[in-house]
Amino acid sequence: MDFSRPQLTDDDQAFLDEARTFLATHVTEEVKRRDRETGDNFDEGVHLALGAAGYLEAEWKTEADGGFSRVRRRIWELEKRRAHVPWVTWGTTAMVARSVDKFGSSELRDEVLPGVFSGHVRLCLGYTEPEGGSDVATCKTRAVRDGDSWIINGSKMFTTGAHNCQYVFLITNTDPDARKHKSLTMFLVPLNTPGIEIQGLRTVDGDRTNIVYYSDVRIDDKYRLGEVNGGWTVLREPLNVEHGAVDADPDGLQDVSIMMHQANFMAEAVDKAGAVVGRSGRIDDRAVAYRLGRAAARVEASLSAPSIFGRVALAQTMRDISPDLMDLLGSASALPIGTDGSIDEGASDYIYRFAPLVGIYGGTLEVFRNMIAQYVLGLGKPNYSPPVVKTS
Repeated sequence: MDFSRPQLTDDDQAFLDEARTFLATHVTEEVKRRDRETGDNFDEGVHLALGAAGYLEAEWKTEADGGFSRVRRRIWELEKRRAHVPWVTWGTTAMVARSVDKFGSSELRDEVLPGVFSGHVRLCLGYTEPEGGSDVATCKTRAVRDGDSWIINGSKMFTTGAHNCQYVFLITNTDPDARKHKSLTMFLVPLNTPGIEIQGLRTVDGDRTNIVYYSDVRIDDKYRLGEVNGGWTVLREPLNVEHGAVDADPDGLQDVSIMMHQANFMAEAVDKAGAVVGRSGRIDDRAVAYRLGRAAARVEASLSAPSIFGRVALAQTMRDISPDLMDLLGSASALPIGTDGSIDEGASDYIYRFAPLVGIYGGTLEVFRNMIAQYVLGLGKPNYSPPVVKTS
């Protein structure tokens, strides 16, 4: 593994300085405070500014198509993270836009992609259902063909960002009699279509997500992505990206694993806890030093774990160390960002509330551990059948 630091050219250094200035101008303390209060992980003003400056298009496109070079892409990713840019809605938008580009008609691409690059069009994920759990292929939301249109009925849970988006990347069942992976069709559904109702849900960490109801929603066939009943082909690539099950780039200029944005909050919480303990002199207490050191070591190890191993390590580490950090800092650590008396700017409070969810959304830790066991260690498929009851 190459741990050398890339040497920046004068032009790349100028880009770094420009990016820092831009982000410092637009991602203000007020933006960060409002983001924590709303739980949206999105700020329209910042998002539109990113689009107007060309950053969204440059981030989405490859260097050959006019996007960032590999070095500038890495600079941009790190600086966005350090500035705490509200990012979730752009993450889902960029992911879905690739499927639109690959599987959508030319008419749909022309309708959607220019707005994606300007920031005026955002896309969210319509996967999970109230009774579906992590297995999105058990989809029961029905799409029935009616001439050149489709009529959709059903509901989706955890459609994060729906209230700030214009389209949803929706998985539907178009053949209830077929095997589950052969019964799915993907659509990019305009969220202003009659029959769609978005209801907000707040999670324990304060984030805003949504349940979305589809009641006789009629859309044109042009919004279909890929073949009828071929939705699993369309869905598989964005799922792999969300899971972090993608090959690493050979130049090493990428995150070691997925979820590094969340990991940054965790690393900052440990750093801030260390600063508080150091100033108070409690670091001389060997028990305090041990627990803080153990947390720092766990974070460093998880940051170094690659691919889906890192996906598990980061989430599990956050769950393990966040109670320790709050215990070390005392009751003032329960105060959120922007409140008088907050001992660490709400850092440990945020990751403590975020930790249970980080091992659920995008697939549970149990799912990822099974993936590692089955596909990496070759242990075969999990056996979910009920235990055999022995009779005398």
